[in-house]
Amino acid sequence: MDFEVKGAWGKMTSRLETWLNQLIINLPNIIIAVVVFIIVIILSKYLSRLTLKLLSKSNLQKSMKNVIAKLISVLIILAGLFLVLGILDLNKTLQTILAGAGVAGLAVGLALQGALANTFSGIVLSYIKQIKFGDWIESNDFEGEVVDIDLRAVTIRQPDNNLVYLPNKLVLENPIKNFSSTSQSRVILHCGVGYSSDLEFVRDLVQKTIVEKFEPVENKEDVIFLYREFGDSSINFETRFWIDSTSALEVAKAKTEAMIGIKKAFDANDINIPFPIRTLEFPKNFSVPTATEKP
Repeated sequence: MDFEVKGAWGKMTSRLETWLNQLIINLPNIIIAVVVFIIVIILSKYLSRLTLKLLSKSNLQKSMKNVIAKLISVLIILAGLFLVLGILDLNKTLQTILAGAGVAGLAVGLALQGALANTFSGIVLSYIKQIKFGDWIESNDFEGEVVDIDLRAVTIRQPDNNLVYLPNKLVLENPIKNFSSTSQSRVILHCGVGYSSDLEFVRDLVQKTIVEKFEPVENKEDVIFLYREFGDSSINFETRFWIDSTSALEVAKAKTEAMIGIKKAFDANDINIPFPIRTLEFPKNFSVPTATEKP
């Protein structure tokens, strides 16, 4: 038993001495590898900042510039890692790492299909010009101003100042309505008047009110006035006009101002905006019994 213990101790001591000798022999290479890796990290940060500075003069979106800078930084660090392994004479280790990286990359790609799809979609959204920071868009039943586009989601700020994070994949695969693609927005207002109203007078009054309240509307021809239907309690109409804004919030404000102006004009001219009512017709011989009468 003592012989076996001494033999094992001797083998361990011999192995440790071998490792120590290899460490001493390779110590210069290790120091050089550490210095090279530190230089590579510093160089990657410097080139990343330089890339951002150079791209600041381009028309690319901010998110796309950040993606390019990060990719360049990662590529430089990977190149430095391979250089360090070569300095340490770990070519076999490098081959093993590359083989393992291929298998691991396949497994990770299958496990993270959704995340990778969002990442790729984020790169595409950062490059296209149809959507950019500051645009007012509507997508996936959400509407607001684009405040950020990263590799995971598109962030929009709604009129109530709440933030909505839309996955890039959903934004790219579904329709996007960009209100900022034009310099103006159309305001559409629905209303109704009583059946006893003078329809031509109502039309002229509404057009005159819109022209007086909104500077972009210069004359009555700029206001589209259409009677839509004979409703249950009113004759319904639709009014359309343009304002110099691409914000949905400004459209809502303009619609509010138009409603206030039209209501005041109708009140001043005794024009009724009816609400749903029910008319009951009784037979001529119908009478309501009093409290003293028996039915």
